[in-house]
Amino acid sequence: MKHWLYFLTLLIILPFKANGQTYSYAPGEKVSYIIHYGLINGGLAELEMVADTLDGKMVWHSKILGRTTGIADALFKVLDIYESFIDPETQLPVKSIRNIREGRYRRYNEVLFDHKTRSDSAILTSDLTGVHIAPPGIHDILSCFYWMRNQILPSIENYKKGDMITIVTWFTDELYPINMRYLGTEEVRLRSGRIKCHKFNPVTEVGRLFKTEDDVSFWFSADKNFLPVKIRFDIFVGGFICEVVNHQGLLYPLEIEVRKKDTE
Repeated sequence: MKHWLYFLTLLIILPFKANGQTYSYAPGEKVSYIIHYGLINGGLAELEMVADTLDGKMVWHSKILGRTTGIADALFKVLDIYESFIDPETQLPVKSIRNIREGRYRRYNEVLFDHKTRSDSAILTSDLTGVHIAPPGIHDILSCFYWMRNQILPSIENYKKGDMITIVTWFTDELYPINMRYLGTEEVRLRSGRIKCHKFNPVTEVGRLFKTEDDVSFWFSADKNFLPVKIRFDIFVGGFICEVVNHQGLLYPLEIEVRKKDTE
């Protein structure tokens, strides 16, 4: 009984305040995306966060699942799952899971994050490659976007167009700095309507997939949720778009101008 009272108290209080921090997200948030190439739908993605426990401690468990649909699924079946177990007080990951199924390719990897043993670094333990020493405050590929929503975007007025924001992550068992170039605000048109957003271009590696460093774009809603509502990938064969189509459990109303079917 005592355990459940503690769990319920944290569930009520932590989504809104922790160490004086107002959150832009909370357990219970669930967002669905559609992935399309022009008018052709090729996949779906679901992003969800729930309250959970790990080794007897409260965590926020986030999972994103992406899968192919329709013709794309018949040609090359993809089912990718990324999970992040986040400490709600520090907002840093304590465990990450990468479960990849792409065609015949399979890859499963768990990484534990120790941010407390050493003050000058983090200790990461991968079930595939062993122990690694990483910079303090390191994120996984999923937790970094929650960090951005909570620590960077609420003070976005301090940044100007062209500024670079770097978040160091651990991805595919190596250091993977994400460099996000801020491009200001713009109105984005979605299938459901229009919404004002903050736009970022993560610097991409020119080569097999991308022609320039700016071939990926992220749009975060310019409201209190700072929700990623659209992603565009411009690769050699064309532009793929991932956009939000459904959501629930947001802390604040999504400030979207709903599209009127009879006029558009």
